[in-house]
Amino acid sequence: MLRIGNASGFYGDRFGAFREMLTGGPLDVLTGDYLAELTMLILARDRLRDPSLGYARTFLRQAEECLAEALDRGVRIVVNAGGLNPARLAEALGELAARQGLRARIGHVTGDELLPRADEFGWTEEWDAHRPLLAANAYLGAFGIAACLRAGADVVVTGRVTDAALVVGPGIAHHGWTPDDLDALAGAVVAGHVLECGAQATGGNYAFFTEHDVDHPGFPIAELHADGSSVITKHPGTGGAVTVETVTAQLLYETGGPRYLGPDVTARLDTVTLTAQGADRVRIDGVRGEAPPATLKVGLNRLGGYRNELAFVLTGLDADAKSVLVQRQLSRALAADPPVELRWTETRTQHPDADTEERASTLLRLTARDPEERRVGRALTAAAVELGLAGYPGFHLTAPPGRPSPYGVFEARELDQKAVDHTAHLPAGHLAAAGLPVDRPATGRRISIPPPTATTIRQPPLPPVWLPLPPPPGPTRRAPLGLVAGARSGDKGGDANLGLWARDEAGWPWLAHTLTVARLRELLPETAELEIERHLFPNLRAVNFTLRGLLGEGVAAQARFDPQAKALGEWLRSRHLDIPEPLLPPVRPEPPEAPL
Repeated sequence: MLRIGNASGFYGDRFGAFREMLTGGPLDVLTGDYLAELTMLILARDRLRDPSLGYARTFLRQAEECLAEALDRGVRIVVNAGGLNPARLAEALGELAARQGLRARIGHVTGDELLPRADEFGWTEEWDAHRPLLAANAYLGAFGIAACLRAGADVVVTGRVTDAALVVGPGIAHHGWTPDDLDALAGAVVAGHVLECGAQATGGNYAFFTEHDVDHPGFPIAELHADGSSVITKHPGTGGAVTVETVTAQLLYETGGPRYLGPDVTARLDTVTLTAQGADRVRIDGVRGEAPPATLKVGLNRLGGYRNELAFVLTGLDADAKSVLVQRQLSRALAADPPVELRWTETRTQHPDADTEERASTLLRLTARDPEERRVGRALTAAAVELGLAGYPGFHLTAPPGRPSPYGVFEARELDQKAVDHTAHLPAGHLAAAGLPVDRPATGRRISIPPPTATTIRQPPLPPVWLPLPPPPGPTRRAPLGLVAGARSGDKGGDANLGLWARDEAGWPWLAHTLTVARLRELLPETAELEIERHLFPNLRAVNFTLRGLLGEGVAAQARFDPQAKALGEWLRSRHLDIPEPLLPPVRPEPPEAPL
């Protein structure tokens, strides 16, 4: 059994989690996930300013605090903090170790960086000079990580690998899996997916958060076994909780259908079984694996243009007329050279006869976008400010107009696995660690990681998923969906993922029959025109939706109020339906009025 912990779910996660995980209990491997679609854009902008950057600098500061502790405890570290520059981060870690008098063997993985080859694949011809390609990275698998660990690395730094690869790589190195061990690899992928977002598996962002102490949730651990099964847990005494439902929530996060594609294996999410094994212990087993696709996912990040935002405050009477007036005035002022996009949205918080000015007001937001900065800069903000004494009564903004900010656009492509040079850079001193002749240079060496030989282009059809019998007719009560179902939502490029699960077996038939695509469109009107996919996961008592195009061109484009769809599930849980009475908690009687 291999104990793998996680200490970071994104670039900016809890800084002290590395020390908490190292000192909180036994571990064999500690991972950190720093990369997301938006992060790659941030790192690309860092690299534009300074070519020596492009990695997650937070991790270097964490290593300064914790590297000695990890080496002393024999805990290996595997992180994707290398971002766009894993070689430089590995070098900086070596310099850090030398300053601290530590003997640390550091390996790193490259081959995901494809920006220098963008012309070869025809990716640069599609965009003009105002919208340049800033980063192009393939999502590599886990065997490069495993090669570094087998060569004795204490720390492995990668660029863009799949999030789950941070767990799968140590599993390969420890258990000796080969590319043919599809079920074991698939089980490790599922464990890696549960761990990758840190505290989301231990009660963070959990729909029923009031049932647990989540003020300071601990980070998750996977006890990974040789057959690919695992137990998800956390260090004793840490906050949060590990339950079947917290693990279910994370399993549904940013996934789609039953087949979860990866570079090493296709994991069948419809075969996952979760079993509670006592306090803060959930077993994952039964996961089946299939051959991986012949292609890798490639993430392209480019500059989309520039955006600016103004928030007008409409107070008191005639809010609709005030909104129409300011929109008409600003459109006229910008008519000679308008931005490509002017988008108006209202946040209606106004109350009649309000007892505070804020409660008497509505926010009218204007978001402007254009490939050229000037159109959303002073030309826009000056036009708005000039209305200060010539606009609607009570005219004011929530804040002075700001400068435009660049925004990015993410797009996913596919590329033949054979077109990528997946390379493991083994740590200095690896020869002696591997029992090889020591008269060779001990500066590390490169080994190429071959693509899988057995891949599939067209997956066979999946067995049909049979709906459970519908619930018997009976009395219902109008109530929020969230009383009987949990939800977790997130982004995948321009698409949104929305997963819901029933809290018990009795609720599953009702959820499966009630929450159809048509009903989802009714409950979330802004999805009415979108392409929506629905997938059932009976083992998890869950329904998973993919909403195509809800997020426009991705999170960095900020196309909607909630640009990553993080709260989409909570919005849905707040909507009211006719729910069978037996599924609902009892109605609490109103407390009696206190005597005068």
